[in-house]
Amino acid sequence: MLVREDLEQREFIMLSEKATKSVASRGRKYPEEKCHMRTEFQRDRDRIVHSKAFRRLMHKTQVFLAPEGDHFRTRLTHTIEVSQIARTIARSLNLNEDLTEAIALGHDLGHTPFGHNGEMVLNSIHPGGFEHNLQSLRVVEVLESTANRKGMNLTEEVRDGIVGHTGAYMPFTLEGQVVKISDRIAYLNHDIDDAVRSGVISMGDIPKQVLDLFGRSHQERINNMVIDVIQNSDGQEQIYQSAAYKEEMNHLRSFMFANVYKSSRVKKEEDLAKVEVVIKSLYEYFIGHPEELPGDLKPIAKEDGINEAAKDCVAGMTDRYALHLYTELFVPKSWK
Repeated sequence: MLVREDLEQREFIMLSEKATKSVASRGRKYPEEKCHMRTEFQRDRDRIVHSKAFRRLMHKTQVFLAPEGDHFRTRLTHTIEVSQIARTIARSLNLNEDLTEAIALGHDLGHTPFGHNGEMVLNSIHPGGFEHNLQSLRVVEVLESTANRKGMNLTEEVRDGIVGHTGAYMPFTLEGQVVKISDRIAYLNHDIDDAVRSGVISMGDIPKQVLDLFGRSHQERINNMVIDVIQNSDGQEQIYQSAAYKEEMNHLRSFMFANVYKSSRVKKEEDLAKVEVVIKSLYEYFIGHPEELPGDLKPIAKEDGINEAAKDCVAGMTDRYALHLYTELFVPKSWK
């Protein structure tokens, strides 16, 4: 039988000297007794998987608002794809796969309903703005609390990787950096897949130099991007891509923003207007009716203010629950 101490010793024997070892973790905000069977990072992963916020990702938009069809990505399937890519890279570089997986599974827990469109609305109306990576950190530090524990009380390495998965900040662990690049590899490729399936773009629309470098199939592109990261990061102090891959990924990202993410064929004006009305109306409703907040958010309103609690409430909703609640609160019964 393997116990935690055995697994910790295995990390020192089997992993790269550059890998983050669980026994050397910077620790948790609130000290607690270690698990007998699992390492600290395995424990973090399990807490994320068993959280309510993780389950809600299955009903949150990735890119396509109210898609017709069962094969379009959701925020949950995106998270799983990021985890798979990140684990592949971490395993090949002999890094800590448990830490990598925990960061990947938790990186989008704070995403709003209706994808980045919901995020933009909350950012425009909430004092201090809104960023989903900071909200993800808030989920694991504050909102996913139990009677005996404030937040999930994750290790500093996982919390750092979650908040640093997007933006200019670079996570201090190589495992966090792996998730950062894996997130981009995942969403660019699966969003191409969804956009082609829906007819928004065709493969012929994608710039030729992008396809020539990365490949013409979904599988080929991901494989080549992953291999490029592994080859350029092996033995390094940071996770790298080659200059050519980094440049063309930026070109591909610009193409996707112009032709998919901001396309009226993906997000019609009336749908975007609906998102704004729903998010803003619910946010303002809870500010005006703090007594209607869920029970676990009422203490948040007293401690952090009603705006923060209203933001937490709306950001945590799934697409379908936000629409259902908006209908219940604002649509006359005779119209339903």
